[in-house]
Amino acid sequence: MAKLEGIFPILNTTFYEDGSVDYKSQAQLIHHLLDSGAHGLGLFGNASEGYALTTSERVELLKLIVKEVNGRVPLVASSGHTATVTAVELSKEAEGLGANALMVLPPYFLKTDGDGLMFYYDAISKAVNIPIMVQDAPLMTQVAMPAALLARMAKEIEHVEYVKVEAPPTAPKTTALLAAGGDKVVAFGGLNCQFMLEEMDRGARGMMPGSDMIPQFVEIWNRKEAGDIEGAWRLFTRILPLARFELQPGMGVSAMKNNLKAAGIIDSATVRHPTAALDARSLAELEFLRNWIKQDS
Repeated sequence: MAKLEGIFPILNTTFYEDGSVDYKSQAQLIHHLLDSGAHGLGLFGNASEGYALTTSERVELLKLIVKEVNGRVPLVASSGHTATVTAVELSKEAEGLGANALMVLPPYFLKTDGDGLMFYYDAISKAVNIPIMVQDAPLMTQVAMPAALLARMAKEIEHVEYVKVEAPPTAPKTTALLAAGGDKVVAFGGLNCQFMLEEMDRGARGMMPGSDMIPQFVEIWNRKEAGDIEGAWRLFTRILPLARFELQPGMGVSAMKNNLKAAGIIDSATVRHPTAALDARSLAELEFLRNWIKQDS
């Protein structure tokens, strides 16, 4: 498989107002992202509310996604778990259903040391035959993984090829990772791409934002890749207030879904508990930011 690179939106999971999965809207969203130029899709991550899906729903959703995408872009499925044996089983299942790569959080309930993290990722690697992206997200997991440890994983664990750097400050961490890992590791950016351009300057080759601003993120990526630095920054600063709004803890998923509903892409902005829905004041703030972006579009 060719190296993953480009804009890989984390696919929001769509629900009816009663909380059940809306597979029709899910297909609509998939095709919107593909039509917007997404280079791949991230599945079952934080913005997908993967933590709120049942085992059977994950299976049915992955089957649908594989069918709708039909090989046009690679699929990166989140398969981490706080138990190693469960992470292994989730990873094998995702590969068997058609995922092209795995994004794996470290164990975060009972935390382990560096040797334990090496064991965890090695156990997953030995069970699959597709690339692994280590998700370095200490704001969420409270698990610190130094650049040297991440580089060691890439060098010593067969299928560890990528790291999603979400440990602020992310740009210096990207530099440290690539300096330590060399050509054994590829860096991706997350945290809704708030430091996308700095991370690209430091060698990151992929970004994983939410699903609601993909036409803009793809254009920023393309402009930066083409050497249009001024144009990339001009568009980036236009969408930055909304990206910043969505990074508020507990608000981002609802904001993204409300934006997608307002654009007519999905039918409902429903989120599942414990994900919080935006209140009326926040919805008004969100609408202002949507209109702010449209002023220059």
